[in-house]
Amino acid sequence: MKSFSLFATTCLMLAGGAIARAEEKVTHAFLATGGQTYLVGPDGKTTWDLGESTRDGWVLENGNLLFALSKSARFPGGGAREVTRDGKTVFEYKGTQSEVNTVQALPGGRYLVGEAGAKPRLLEVDRDGAVRVEVPLQAQTKDHHLQTRMSRKLPNGNYLVPQLLDRVVREYTPEGKVVWEVKTPHMPFTAIRLPDGNTLIGCTLGDLVIEVDPKGKEVWRVTNDDLPGRPINDACGVQRLKNGNTVITSHHNSAGQTKLTEVTRDKRIVWKHTDDRKAGIHHFQILDTNGVPEGNSPLK
Repeated sequence: MKSFSLFATTCLMLAGGAIARAEEKVTHAFLATGGQTYLVGPDGKTTWDLGESTRDGWVLENGNLLFALSKSARFPGGGAREVTRDGKTVFEYKGTQSEVNTVQALPGGRYLVGEAGAKPRLLEVDRDGAVRVEVPLQAQTKDHHLQTRMSRKLPNGNYLVPQLLDRVVREYTPEGKVVWEVKTPHMPFTAIRLPDGNTLIGCTLGDLVIEVDPKGKEVWRVTNDDLPGRPINDACGVQRLKNGNTVITSHHNSAGQTKLTEVTRDKRIVWKHTDDRKAGIHHFQILDTNGVPEGNSPLK
């Protein structure tokens, strides 16, 4: 496994001459979910592997890992699981419909789980799996797989839900009322409400990422047309870093191809991750930048 970093150069004018100073090499540790689920250290080497396929995931503050599990013989409707680093299961939920595509740890020991199926919904469940909150979603039901993806509970108590085939991101109240929505140029996969109130959205097969303001007006966009080598190939997961840069996954890329790309606001590539795994990265969590924790907790 290997991560490739690009170097920025700053020219300093001293005594009438230009002296080039290479800035620090960009490194990231991260969690990758998808056909393969694993942790990568800042040196690009794998440090932990789940050995299962997952849809969504987090490294929690207590060091445990939380995942939305792909469909399997044991989990025909998908599921969710929290495990310790040594593989001990401390929470498990079995999906009751077609897929579980979302999981998020909530305050008070609850978990947010998104179920796709004939009855699209979000659930808040306790550690014992008991359903405490059910949020009905207004989504198409002809294609369960393309209903919803990385839904998130917001600090205001509402839920932000990307709806793929509907090509819309909606904010729901706990009662299932839509209080905000924005149409997207392609199927939305990840939607992140930023601290300034804007929303960052990864648009899957459109190979693009947009940012919209609270009124739904697009204020930023990055596509392959902006980037050398056209690295984006199915922009599923995205993450906005503390430095303002955006990391984008290319879910359909395979062995030897770029899996993650970090771009600046002015659309310069400053970091890329490429590895020899056949599986692409479905979603991810950047854990640190040059050894400094990103500090992104699940409830954001």
